[in-house]
Amino acid sequence: MKKFTIKLFFIFYMVSIIVYISAPGETSSRSNYYPIVFVHGMAGFAELHGIPYWGGTYNIPKYLDGLGYENFVVDVGPFSSNWDRACEVYAELKGGTVDYGKAHSEKYGHARYGRTYNGLFPEWGETDPDTGKLNKIHLIGHSMGGETIRVLAQLLENGDSGEIAATDPEELSPLFDGQKKQWVRSILTVATPHDGSTAAYQLSGKGDISLLQMASVFLAAVTGSTEIDTYDFHLDQWGLNRKSGEGIADYIKRVESSGAWTTSRDLGNWDLKPEGAKELNSWAKAQSDIYYFSQATSATYRELLTGRYLPNVTMNPLMWATATYIGMYTQSTPVVITKSWWENDGLVSVATASGPHLGSADSIVTYSGTPQIGKWNYLGKLGNTDHIGVIGILCTLDQRPLFRSYAVLLASLPE
Repeated sequence: MKKFTIKLFFIFYMVSIIVYISAPGETSSRSNYYPIVFVHGMAGFAELHGIPYWGGTYNIPKYLDGLGYENFVVDVGPFSSNWDRACEVYAELKGGTVDYGKAHSEKYGHARYGRTYNGLFPEWGETDPDTGKLNKIHLIGHSMGGETIRVLAQLLENGDSGEIAATDPEELSPLFDGQKKQWVRSILTVATPHDGSTAAYQLSGKGDISLLQMASVFLAAVTGSTEIDTYDFHLDQWGLNRKSGEGIADYIKRVESSGAWTTSRDLGNWDLKPEGAKELNSWAKAQSDIYYFSQATSATYRELLTGRYLPNVTMNPLMWATATYIGMYTQSTPVVITKSWWENDGLVSVATASGPHLGSADSIVTYSGTPQIGKWNYLGKLGNTDHIGVIGILCTLDQRPLFRSYAVLLASLPE
């Protein structure tokens, strides 16, 4: 019996060694050790009532960290524009006060400066004294977060001529100075509406569903609570801070009734419309020194008689209405929307998730195992996966293997 126990222990020991050696991400075969930065989508958060946005109870960032993939999770304005969110990501990582830009803030009528951060990765962009190489990052964005990280890369690489012209050089944020900061190694977008989402029409006034009201339902479902007391809307620059003791319903009504929300093009509801995305695509371009990857998701099926797309029974019911709306919506102006947009994941059309098309000259190629730099390497479509299920929220799916595969891919990129 003793000999059998020793043999059994030896077998388990050898198997564990083999698994460890063959497990990607934990071997010396990695080409780089740049940290991953996670950027959430609209209505997102870093953590809410103890529940992580990335993975839910499975906690993807914690899991990846345990495998040796250093990562950071930022918490940016859930309803802010991609420009404002990009400025917040920069400040959260580097440290310091958020600078939305002198020209930008004056144009849209909100405060120039935002919150101050200690910095999650203050050495970002500096030379590592041990390796002599630049500290870079990989960026992963879900949904609108994918647009946000595109804007961040555009500003880091090219700056902004409007900000340079309007700002005293001593006051100019390094984000806008156009010094070609090669601080980003890769960008990976998951279920991102690069060409906008037709659901934005329904959720922002053309239908009977309010964007903010639906967001509150989503948040309540995540936490199992009707009052999201700890949720942070990050609308400080607009003077739309939540008042002490103000209920979520009253706060949402106040935000919806503000002039900024209904008229400004500096909020997420504009960026997520196809015409807003087209405008963003015209200036936020793929950079020649960055690897780009995109992943689409789908949770709808084609109805035989009409050709429309309807939600799978496995789709979260919160998105059945928007999935049905997207699955039959067409228009001829201001942006042409055809039935090619109909297949969707509940909030985003599959056709828009491979990369920017509207107003964009970016090149999109099908990933075949060898990534092409400066182009969108399309990873394909994940079937029967809805928009929030892909990150492991409000579902039973364990998406840790999926995100581990992303981490392995990014770690394999040459320095």
